[in-house]
Amino acid sequence: MAREALTDITGLKRYAAVGLLTAVVLSLVPLAAWAARSWRAHHLPPQVVRQLPYPRLDFPLQIANTQYIPLGFADIPSWTEDDHLAAYRAFRTSCRPIAAQPPQPIDDKALGSSLRDPCRLARETDINDAATARLFFERHFVPLQISRLGEGDGFVTGYYEPVLDGSRTQTDIYNVPVYRRPSNLFVRGYSQDAPNLPNKGSVYRKIGRRKLVPYYDRAQIEDGAIAGRGLEICWLKNPTDLLFAQIQGSARIRLADGSTVRINYDAHNGYPYTAVGRVLIERGIIPKEQMSMQKIREWMEQNPDGAKDVRRQNRSYVFFREVQLSDKDEPVGAQGVPLTPGRSIAVDNSLHVYGTPFFIEGELPIDSAQSRTPFHRLMIAQDTGSAIVGPARADLYFGAGADAGKVSGRLRHSMHFVMLVPKGIDPVERGRKMPLPDPRPSEKIARLFPQPEPAKQLPKEEVKQQAKDQPKEQAGAQVKDQVKDQAKDQFKDQPKDQKAATPATVSTVAQATSPTAAGVPLPEPRPKIAPETELPRHHYIRRYHHSR
Repeated sequence: MAREALTDITGLKRYAAVGLLTAVVLSLVPLAAWAARSWRAHHLPPQVVRQLPYPRLDFPLQIANTQYIPLGFADIPSWTEDDHLAAYRAFRTSCRPIAAQPPQPIDDKALGSSLRDPCRLARETDINDAATARLFFERHFVPLQISRLGEGDGFVTGYYEPVLDGSRTQTDIYNVPVYRRPSNLFVRGYSQDAPNLPNKGSVYRKIGRRKLVPYYDRAQIEDGAIAGRGLEICWLKNPTDLLFAQIQGSARIRLADGSTVRINYDAHNGYPYTAVGRVLIERGIIPKEQMSMQKIREWMEQNPDGAKDVRRQNRSYVFFREVQLSDKDEPVGAQGVPLTPGRSIAVDNSLHVYGTPFFIEGELPIDSAQSRTPFHRLMIAQDTGSAIVGPARADLYFGAGADAGKVSGRLRHSMHFVMLVPKGIDPVERGRKMPLPDPRPSEKIARLFPQPEPAKQLPKEEVKQQAKDQPKEQAGAQVKDQVKDQAKDQFKDQPKDQKAATPATVSTVAQATSPTAAGVPLPEPRPKIAPETELPRHHYIRRYHHSR
């Protein structure tokens, strides 16, 4: 009995040890799972959760029809050779209206309101040397080489403020009127007395209370459509002087008593601008390589009748306003600040924000028409124009007078454009946060799903020429014969049991002649397989229920 009791006690101890061990193991299972999750989180890459469909994400910096390359300041040619102090002063001038603008939560332009931070720093610091000014731009901006999509360089022209002779009253010599904005000129979305109207878009003439019609074009205005309404600011000698003042957007009118009338752009009649220089080139009057504003003026003065017709090819017409500026003041640009000769540029205001710095580099005929003067200058966007369209397109302002007109009149050159972007929207830094696309499929999967090669398309000229050389009936007969031969060959190569499943020749011709099925191979017909016999399961179920 004692031996049996000892055996029972030993068994109980074993059972107790096994139970205790099992309890310990079960208690350690959550701890092991937690340790595995912790190790997996620290050692394995995180799983990317794909949202389908993919969410629409904004690019780091997006400008319509534009390509850009991030650069370093050391990569910009002749960056250190420029006078950055002059550029800094022009930038501070642009900062006044930028700081006065209220923050806009939604802006369709790439830079938006990002220039507010650099402008705040520029207004807080007073820089008096070029080296410190250069460090300011390098610390607060990122350079991007910018151009139109598919192109390498930008394009520049020049403009200036002409100085013209005029009179406050109409005389036999001064008989070309300079008009202010008419009261019946209407732009949708703007009041008729708005101080700043857009230089692009539709403009209407308001008749009565509700009726709107397109405004008069240049020919109608020159023929007197708005004459006699008291809109004349002053009078000029000839229509060529007025045309050049309208192209430049401002002018200084010298009166007989020695005083000067300053006029500036106020509105336009809604028609797109057509360059008279292009018209003269297309008509073969002035060769393209000799085109300049001086050549246009000389030809128009020598051919007044032909000049009238060429001038009216540009249906756009500009209205001015008189501004109270002294002879020492520069004209006011579209940003509302005085322009700086050699530092202010006009840009496409639908893409760029006023105040944006651009470093423009290349060679320009500054000294003479044949010279290739190195040009590398940091310039500030402070103006715009109806002919300035594109991301890397600029009009360089050179000042007032005949000398500035000679330089600006011979500029039509390709240049390198580098836009300085505030570091707050650095596209390189923001690009690192963009999610990567899914990996490409493996070669094995690609072989399982081969893609047919696209059919080669002939140029339109060759297709038209072949269609002319070959009659329609003959061309259609040849196509049908070729398709029939291909269908017969395909039918011969198939097994006998599959020939019955092959579609008819007529349908094959229709499919082959269609443009979508020309390069896609037809699949093999599906083989006929007899269905397997299945037991009537429901009968057995009924019998089972019946037996119960």
